Amino acid sequence: MKGGRKETSKLKDSPQENGVQTNQYSSISPPASPVAQDEPFSTYFEEKVAIPESVNQAFSFRKLWAFTGPGFLMSIAYLDPGNIESDLQSGAKAGFKLLWVLLGATIIGLLLQRLAARLGVVTGMHLAEVCNRQYPTVPRIILWLMVELAIIGSDMQEVIGCAIALNLLSVGRIPLWAGVLITITDTFVFLFLDKYGLRKLEAFFGFLITVMALSFGYEYVLVKPDQGELLKGMFLPYCAGCGPVQLEQAVGIVGAVIMPHNIYLHSALVKSRDVDRRNKQEVKEANKYFFIESTIALFISFLINVFVVAVFAEAFYNKTNMEVNALCNATGSPHTNLFPVNNGTLEVDIYKGGVVLGCFFGPAALYIWAIGILAAGQSSTMTGTYSGQFVMEGFLNLRWSRFARVLLTRSIAITPTLLVAIFQDVQHLTGMNDFLNVLQSMQLPFALIPILTFTSLTSIMNDFANQLVWKISGGIVILVVCAINMYFVVVYVTSLNSVLLYVLSALLSVAYLCFVGYLAWHCLVALGVSCLDFGSRVSNRPAVFIEQQSEYDS
Repeated sequence: MKGGRKETSKLKDSPQENGVQTNQYSSISPPASPVAQDEPFSTYFEEKVAIPESVNQAFSFRKLWAFTGPGFLMSIAYLDPGNIESDLQSGAKAGFKLLWVLLGATIIGLLLQRLAARLGVVTGMHLAEVCNRQYPTVPRIILWLMVELAIIGSDMQEVIGCAIALNLLSVGRIPLWAGVLITITDTFVFLFLDKYGLRKLEAFFGFLITVMALSFGYEYVLVKPDQGELLKGMFLPYCAGCGPVQLEQAVGIVGAVIMPHNIYLHSALVKSRDVDRRNKQEVKEANKYFFIESTIALFISFLINVFVVAVFAEAFYNKTNMEVNALCNATGSPHTNLFPVNNGTLEVDIYKGGVVLGCFFGPAALYIWAIGILAAGQSSTMTGTYSGQFVMEGFLNLRWSRFARVLLTRSIAITPTLLVAIFQDVQHLTGMNDFLNVLQSMQLPFALIPILTFTSLTSIMNDFANQLVWKISGGIVILVVCAINMYFVVVYVTSLNSVLLYVLSALLSVAYLCFVGYLAWHCLVALGVSCLDFGSRVSNRPAVFIEQQSEYDS
């Protein structure tokens, strides 16, 4: 009875919104307006999946099935062509020695995705919407532009990955630019699958993940990697005989796995489940099931990544260009010219990787590899488009028609991709991929700092705010991840060998670090460093967010 009286008193003290009394777990519901009521606004949420009732059950498979979907869509970012390329390069350059880095990066990713899912479940708003309410106008616009850059960079890799797969499957008959146009067209078609039901759309993504698992699993069985070396590389955090090349590859793995736009995406996808945020028990239960689902989804994505690393580690580690050239020449491959006749260590990307598999293991290996890359590119392109929509709608508070939103977000990301495809040769994309990886690495703080900030605020998360252990561990994880990625950026910039580019990079770095410092200041205030709380818009005082909300609603 005590608990009941306590809950009742909270309800009495809770604010009134549009004549409807809300408790603390719905204190930041999206603002209602006559326009929004007359014209329902939705993306991906044409319907909400109902959660079955269960009485006194600690765990229910029926409930887990109802919550299954958002985590698997989120996990696709861990399987995009950029990740696949990072995997194969890791295997070719370091063998099995960096599998423990992949495992660690995936676990860190899971912890960060947990924060994103909790924000969406507890508040009913995704990260971009909360940023829109919490940050002043200028920082908010800068933050939106930075996240858009990350989405564009990721999208270029994904669309070009599809185009490369189509080029391989057509034996070079479909040029890169035509593959990009085909990918754009079919992405538009697939994006409207949710008109036929949300669960059907999620099932389609599940099908694409299955195609990837079967394709790369086939290559794994074909190559027969050494299982002892694989387990040693996965659980022994050491890299014997490794040098700068392997170190850079390890940093690249972390950058490829943890994607900034994926934090925004996951916080939005969890809104597709019908959870009563006025009920603390339902919110707690939703957090539990979403975490279990995300764990399963990322475990599957980790296995698929391991398949790719193991294939290239077993078959191509320490191989020279001369060896590969000779074998490709012996099998009559038309791509022999890709590999110069020298004793340099073999360097591969997703295009050359398919060619090498075809030379060593026959045409079937090449075509099945291309099918896996196509599934990876197509699925990640679709989720990337959703990310673009959520980010733009949340930061800019857009209220456009669904088609207009899809068209705008697609155009922003596709235009530079098409230009690259027209003017760049399919055989020489590695340099561009390195630049895009650096671009995305630089954007990581603009997702990781806000998610830690807002999930640590009791004024937003109430009883579900991060506890001290999560605040400290989350802060350390984000600091380490950002430091690793900044190292990657520095290594890339110093390799450019241009004084002009050095000066330009230095100037941009000053502005970049100032903005990251601004976000970090807000984050430290949210984490409880009260001595820095002078003029910060984020605070752990509950009244602050409610006041901002009323200003926003007015």
